[in-house]
Amino acid sequence: MRQNRRFFIPYLLALAGLTASFYVMSALCADPGVLNMRGFAYVMVMMQIGMFVAGVLSAILLLYINSFLMKQRKKELGLYNILGMGKGNIALIQCWESLYTAILGIGGGLLLGVALHKLATVALVSLLKFSIPFHSSLSLPALAQTAVFFGLLLLLALALNLFRVRLSRPIELLHGGSVGEKEPRTRWLLAAVGAVCLGAGYFIAVTTKDPALAMAFYFLAVILVIIGTYCLFTAGSIALLKMLRKNKGFYYQTGHFIGVSGMLYRMKRNAAGLANICILSTMVMVMISGTLALYLGQGEIIAAQYPANLNMTVHYDPAYDQTLNREEAEGLIRRFAADQNIPITSLRSVEFLHFNALANPDTRRLEVGGQGENNDRRAVYLFTAQDYAALTGNAAPALRPGETAVCGQLPPGFGPQLTIQGISGGSEVGAPKSLTVTASLPVITHFDTTFDMSETLCLVLSDSAEVMEFWALQSGALDNYAADLVTTLLVDLDCTSDQELALVDAWTDASMDEGFFDGTGAWEYWRVSSRAEMAVDGYSMAGGFLFLGIVLGIVFLMATVLIIYYKQVSEGYEDQGRFEIMRKVGLSQREVRSSIRSQVLLVFCLPIAVAAVHILFDFNLVARMLTMFGVRNTATVALCTAGTLLAFLAVYAAVYLLTARTYYKIVR
Repeated sequence: MRQNRRFFIPYLLALAGLTASFYVMSALCADPGVLNMRGFAYVMVMMQIGMFVAGVLSAILLLYINSFLMKQRKKELGLYNILGMGKGNIALIQCWESLYTAILGIGGGLLLGVALHKLATVALVSLLKFSIPFHSSLSLPALAQTAVFFGLLLLLALALNLFRVRLSRPIELLHGGSVGEKEPRTRWLLAAVGAVCLGAGYFIAVTTKDPALAMAFYFLAVILVIIGTYCLFTAGSIALLKMLRKNKGFYYQTGHFIGVSGMLYRMKRNAAGLANICILSTMVMVMISGTLALYLGQGEIIAAQYPANLNMTVHYDPAYDQTLNREEAEGLIRRFAADQNIPITSLRSVEFLHFNALANPDTRRLEVGGQGENNDRRAVYLFTAQDYAALTGNAAPALRPGETAVCGQLPPGFGPQLTIQGISGGSEVGAPKSLTVTASLPVITHFDTTFDMSETLCLVLSDSAEVMEFWALQSGALDNYAADLVTTLLVDLDCTSDQELALVDAWTDASMDEGFFDGTGAWEYWRVSSRAEMAVDGYSMAGGFLFLGIVLGIVFLMATVLIIYYKQVSEGYEDQGRFEIMRKVGLSQREVRSSIRSQVLLVFCLPIAVAAVHILFDFNLVARMLTMFGVRNTATVALCTAGTLLAFLAVYAAVYLLTARTYYKIVR
């Protein structure tokens, strides 16, 4: 192991890093303090997902490195066999090596994980933006779980090694590390399959507009892109190298000749490694950019959905003569807050009607109960000019009956006459209602950042009588699924987040008493939610996602770096003899460097260039999925994606400099 430290040290470091990452997530899952926090389910689910993904990747990566180590050591083991060692002796050597690997790799990883556990809890608390009663001490269940899992992986690797040695013959072992490759054939069928799969994946990613479909099709698109990437790297890279070889002006240069010819004969094995680098790089960037955008968007979402500290929404159905007495409701809220010694700085109420409708592109009507493409569906909000002023703080538009002001954009092809029609069972119900659009107002973020997957359409009407006309229209079309009228009471408080949460809990307890709501009218239900509670839930989910994205991003990055490193080291040893012959026939040291630079650059640039293209096409799909979590600011998603790409390119460049230097040292 000491003599092969160039191979074993990265292996031990990788094993320690994977063990530490797995232990940290396992310790967070097993921490009893998590169960005492608000929103603990989000953190638990995130860590369990992370453990599963990290476990699968650890198994793949460690078995890959083990296979590489066995290939590099075949000559050494064959020599032992020829000099008199039996296969039992070689097996015993491998058992001792596995034991040392477990002690150094798993033991070192557990020590590192225990040290990083405290740092991880501090980072997670910082991301969640509220205190968590974490226990940063040693977690014995997590320690045992991690040690057993990675111990089993090393036992599996040892079993595979013993099986290989048992089946091999000494001469095969002696020459196993130096078996060359035949020139691969250009497989056009495989290239065509790759192009079709990649094109289909890109088509799904670019054309999908509906967030629900984006979530459903995302994994299909990912699978197609992965298949296309492997096929094109396997067949397309060979075709590319052969095209470069046919270009005499390019090929017959010292730097290009050696690099292209050397890669061509190894491309059957090279292609899978390059595809792995490309896929892993894409995964790292997608995970970090997506979770970062979700996290950074939380502040905007919370501010939009909670324009006041408390949102009290009251639903009532006019079909049952239900209505809310706003004055009595506001009085109840003021009295209760005073009893809790919490001052109210402002209290306002907004009444609206919310239903879904189809923006039919053929009839140019909003059809309540209409069936069609999800992309054409709209979440319609109707309220009076007076309620618009109460909600936004802006001046109420001057409207007459039959006129409306639109907040945001109408569907394409609609306006200035806007017709709303009830549809039931494919047939029209009742008379249509027409409105003339007289003004365009800014988007109301309170409605636009909801978790409704349909696009939002807000219409301001002249008075409540018109709102009731539309209630009757949608009620006739939707029947039992008709929407209620809703009043939202927006309450601003002068208190801390903890006091706000305590007030909500006290309200919930008090509302269970009979007679608590006397005098407020008749209604179906009264729901209370707070900005502080939303912040806890929002940052628990987004912070958990971001923490998971960072941890898994580091694990995937580690895998990428190791694949690149071992790929370059193995090729360096393969090229060592070739470059020695080249120097003997007159190749200068400068020309050796030039050739190495040409080969390494080609190996490095191709995967990251393809990964950048994957990210570009994947952007629309990620942005659509994030709308399901309330993130509708495309600029935030774009900045996170661009920033992640630039940061990854910087790390990738550092890896390039490191491995190119290692490769040159070997062949020199």
